[in-house]
Amino acid sequence: MAINYDRVVTQSLAKQIAEQIRSAILQGDLQVDERLPTEAELAARFNVSRPTIREALKRLAAQHLIRSRRGPTGGTFVTRPSTEEMSDALTGTATLMVSLGEFDLDSISEARREMEQLCLTLAVQRRTEGQLAELNAALSQQQQPISDEEFCAADIRFHRALVDATANPVLQFNMYTVIEALQPLTNMLANRFRDREVIIGHHQALYNAIAAQQIDPARQSLDQLIDYLTSQYSKALAWKQQQG
Repeated sequence: MAINYDRVVTQSLAKQIAEQIRSAILQGDLQVDERLPTEAELAARFNVSRPTIREALKRLAAQHLIRSRRGPTGGTFVTRPSTEEMSDALTGTATLMVSLGEFDLDSISEARREMEQLCLTLAVQRRTEGQLAELNAALSQQQQPISDEEFCAADIRFHRALVDATANPVLQFNMYTVIEALQPLTNMLANRFRDREVIIGHHQALYNAIAAQQIDPARQSLDQLIDYLTSQYSKALAWKQQQG
């Protein structure tokens, strides 16, 4: 086990300690399932108090880099965060940035268009019968007399299935933020102005093109969908400004 125990002297001792241990994990000096020294041992080696060590460990636990286990064989162990855990962290960050005004709707729409078009190229080539069934199930759900929340959930399900069809875990990871965080926020904003039948029509055309493995019609359908949604976002923003 190799951790840099250099003395830390700035204001946030816990943050520095967490970053040093995190670096050791990311560089492979600390292995998955390896046990960390006890709080007392870490406090002595870093020359800080145990509460400072406890705070540093909380930071690492929040990043899903360590886990605690009780009992005679217990302690604090290095762990490997799952894709879902890392994606959830990204989603939370993206939601916060939207709330703070760091991401505007034009930027979100542009990023979604470019990223999803990239996914579409691979999805058309690689989609399986199971993924087509998932796309069709989401589309069928949207065609039912369901609530706005259920309609939005089916919308997310449809685009998640499209991304899954890429069979590329890097694209899936990056698109998680767009689909699971940014898309629901924009859906909520535009919900008052968007027409369900229009969205269903675009989804049906997109599904047909993916099923037939026709990239140009698929690209056109996605562009038309994003164009429509962007126009509805603009109407929603204008209405919101008038209200307030």
